[in-house]
Amino acid sequence: MTTYQITVNGERREVKVDPSTPLLWVLREELKLTGTKYGCGIAACGACTVHLGGKATRTCVLRVSAVGDQEVVTIEGIGADPVGRLVRETWVEKDVVQCGYCQSGQIMSAVALLKEKPKPTDANIEEGMGNLCRCATYVRIREAIKSAATKLT
Repeated sequence: MTTYQITVNGERREVKVDPSTPLLWVLREELKLTGTKYGCGIAACGACTVHLGGKATRTCVLRVSAVGDQEVVTIEGIGADPVGRLVRETWVEKDVVQCGYCQSGQIMSAVALLKEKPKPTDANIEEGMGNLCRCATYVRIREAIKSAATKLT
């Protein structure tokens, strides 16, 4: 076991875990931030997406030992970011969610996409998201991203 100091949602947190523990399990089990979901365990579905150092990152395969000094932002903390708040509001406005399981990862990816490309095309959205949704809410996800983009200044 090793002690790590990580910054999550603006707060410095200490955890004592095995260095090979995926960040996902540190967030969920040690820090009780359960909004980030386990989906596939191989970084293919995106349910575990958070922001690490400002970039959308899949946490199911990222060891806690690799986090270093980079700040982690989860779905619980994304509302403190103006773009994050806008995306969450637009998600509700466009009624994106069906079952909701993948949506925290979808929102985290959408925020990262809009920060990189504030006026994304359909191709940008297709390329920039990459998250899977079993309920196939992709049309509403795209609408919400485009709607949020029109509200960015």
